[in-house]
Amino acid sequence: MKNIFTLFILILPLMSFSQRLQTQGKTIIDSEGNEVILRGIGLGGWMLMEGYMMQSSDVADTQHEFKDKLIELMGEEKTNEFFDAWLANHVTKRDIDSLAAWGFNSVRLPMHYNLYTLPIEDEPVLGENTWLTTGFDLTDSLLSWCKENSIYLILDLHGAPGGQGANAAISDYDPTKPSLWESKDNRDKTVALWKKLAERYKDEDWIGGYDLINETNWTLPGNAMLLALHKEITDSIRAVGDNHIVFIEGNSWANDFTGLTPPWDDNMVYSFHKYWSFNDIGSIQWVLDMREEHDVPLWMGEGGENSNVWFTDAISLFESQGIGWSWWPMKRVETIVGPYSIKFTDGYKNILRYWRGEVAKPSEEDAFAAMMELATNSASENCDYQKDVHDAMIRQPHTDDTKPYNNHSIPGTIPMSDFDLGKNGFAYYDVDVANYSMATGSFQAWNSGWIYRNDGVDIEKNNDTDYGNGYNVGFVNKGEWLNYTVNIAETGLYDLEARIASQSSGGEFHLALDGEDITSVQSVTGTSSWTNFQTHEVKDILLEQGIHTITFHVDNNTAFNIGSIKFIKSSNTETIPFKALNAHTGKTEMSIDLVANYQFMGELPAGIENDFTVTSNGNAINVLLVDYIVENPRTIVLNLEEGLLYTNNVKVSYSGSSILSINDAPLESFTDLEVLNELDARYTLPGKLQAENYFEMSGLQTEECTDAGAGLNIGYTDTGDYADYYVNIEEEGDYNINFRVAAQSSRGSIGLYILNGEIEEEIITTQLPVTGGWQNWESHADIGYLPKGFHTLRLKVISRGFNLNWIEFENKITGIEDVDQAEIAFYPNPASDYIQVLNKDYTFYQITNIQGQLILSGNINADRRVALKSLKPGQYIVTLINDQANRSLRQKMIVR
Repeated sequence: MKNIFTLFILILPLMSFSQRLQTQGKTIIDSEGNEVILRGIGLGGWMLMEGYMMQSSDVADTQHEFKDKLIELMGEEKTNEFFDAWLANHVTKRDIDSLAAWGFNSVRLPMHYNLYTLPIEDEPVLGENTWLTTGFDLTDSLLSWCKENSIYLILDLHGAPGGQGANAAISDYDPTKPSLWESKDNRDKTVALWKKLAERYKDEDWIGGYDLINETNWTLPGNAMLLALHKEITDSIRAVGDNHIVFIEGNSWANDFTGLTPPWDDNMVYSFHKYWSFNDIGSIQWVLDMREEHDVPLWMGEGGENSNVWFTDAISLFESQGIGWSWWPMKRVETIVGPYSIKFTDGYKNILRYWRGEVAKPSEEDAFAAMMELATNSASENCDYQKDVHDAMIRQPHTDDTKPYNNHSIPGTIPMSDFDLGKNGFAYYDVDVANYSMATGSFQAWNSGWIYRNDGVDIEKNNDTDYGNGYNVGFVNKGEWLNYTVNIAETGLYDLEARIASQSSGGEFHLALDGEDITSVQSVTGTSSWTNFQTHEVKDILLEQGIHTITFHVDNNTAFNIGSIKFIKSSNTETIPFKALNAHTGKTEMSIDLVANYQFMGELPAGIENDFTVTSNGNAINVLLVDYIVENPRTIVLNLEEGLLYTNNVKVSYSGSSILSINDAPLESFTDLEVLNELDARYTLPGKLQAENYFEMSGLQTEECTDAGAGLNIGYTDTGDYADYYVNIEEEGDYNINFRVAAQSSRGSIGLYILNGEIEEEIITTQLPVTGGWQNWESHADIGYLPKGFHTLRLKVISRGFNLNWIEFENKITGIEDVDQAEIAFYPNPASDYIQVLNKDYTFYQITNIQGQLILSGNINADRRVALKSLKPGQYIVTLINDQANRSLRQKMIVR
């Protein structure tokens, strides 16, 4: 009995328990009823080469064009040998093992039909099907690797017989031959192929399902033909006893499901694709609505070709809504968007140059050698491995934590391209981090150097290899930063050597350790070119032993390239003076953080605020209090009497001698130390606020605007969408608010609010006009009360259907006078049931809450009484209006 039990334990890991997928309502579950979120990647470029993936779009966009050109160059036999080598190397067991180790649980196989069956024009007998072994053998091998790793394999007919889309490269469509939609024979072959696949794999539990037709893009009125073919394929699969999930994609690159609802099978999933759009609920609301209406699961079957930031945000969005996903692609020739990049060799580049007419034709032998080298390089062990990509897909959607990209030790050299792995705003901060061209209409590079990593940091290759790893960070902008986890061997003083190249002088940067500065702001000296790297030295930096985070900060917009930083143990054995390194605007607009090279003495002496002088644009600001922060012992906070704006030029001086370091050294005095102004942009009102200049939004999109002044407008508005803006309201009161709007046919409505934490305090809700077109612009005016000070203004869509270009807040409305304290406009005050209006010249009243929201209004009757029974206890504003004299009186009222 013991031996049998031992044998069972030994073979347990080798057993593949039934985990077959099926649908249950809106979810996908396994055979034990557990919900499964598919996390997958597509093996694009393996069975079907698309031109852009081969860097050949301009000369050979489709696979058949690519193959014909190779045959012309090196003959059919050598061409076939190359394709065999490509298929053998491009995807191997090593790839599937890696995907499992990284955390993926599924693989999408983009199949080209011509590896499984002959084209209809090559069939010996028209209407019959000759089955080929290549595709089935490759699929069998792939399935066996997936089963060993407990990974689901989803079969995707990427290239259907004849081609299913006018976008030819995707499906290898040849316009000289009948397409899938122009040939019943091609459609019959498609049905027969799926039936053959179902017969072969119907009992395989690690087949996750069948993605019937990838990205149809063809004019099919009402999608009637697409529906008919999907149903015929489904019937053929079910006819052989196969109950695997069928994944159904819409027309127009999988996103037009007209005519494809309701579901016709009880084990069906709708699959949409997503590229280059914003990652918010609004961008997928249409598929969420379809899921809700038809009680059917969703799968984001293909997305990618963007930055790591976009990847993380998109996957976070999908998984928050219970939607699985499959990324695109795992590898392609010279790319940063996949885990693997196939090396773009000189020999292959020369072939492309020949096809472009730029160089002489290479010999048959040279061409064959170049293509076989490319096939060999397609194996993952020969590719450039980009671990940041799968980290952004698997780990980062679920945590803000960062992790080291490489091990950095001090003393030692840190390549600037090897910043920590993690999200934008946590591992690094960069201004341009993703491409949203589908929403904005304009392409945005994220890594302008297009090399090494796929994060929103601009990296270039350089020749400064004696000092770094051959890459540099460039295209820098003010406020950008990079984090590096480091292991400092010993506490002490270190010298810094930074390798910098710049066309001109003027760039600025500084370094911080665990959030506190360790260098003053450094000014970059020009080196005459972007590639001429020279050493910039900083002496006597105090570092503490242990694991720490060093942050590299860019302090202005003058560009420079930086390749590496090197820390060398200093030979200086003397104690360096206690001095201020930098000053920054604080966490609020009412404070300044002052950072020194040593820790401050914990208890600051009384009255030291008088030793500081702060100026903003040359005007003095009083320092009210100086705080010591235990968590940041090298930082003190100067609390100010007045607020600062992001545009202010702020300086601080110190003339005292009583602030001490923990070593009892006095802080050196200083004059006009420049304060690094790191405040967010805040728009001053009255003034015009461009709608697209939000700092945060949900659900909205921008587009090119044809209104006067051009620029962008926000649109695609849906109820609940919002945009937030930082504002500085110079004076409280009632403002004329002008909305520049365009609306095709429906009267949308909009609200403005002041955010107080999570609470929205209403300023105004107004209904917008119909203008007869999405770019027919009109101004709509209303009145709202704005409180003075620094605030967050929220624009919220109350009802959908309009575009917005700008909002203009005009000067405080004149003609309204606050009642003199000696004058009584009404009584009693405080009131409960009513107020009695005294002056008979005023015939109309308005009662608003303190935030300016209108509560009551109406004519003042002959008895001069205004009933208050509907009002809750609190403070209100009563405005009495004299229409004849165009004059108003306003007074606060308390209701008990």
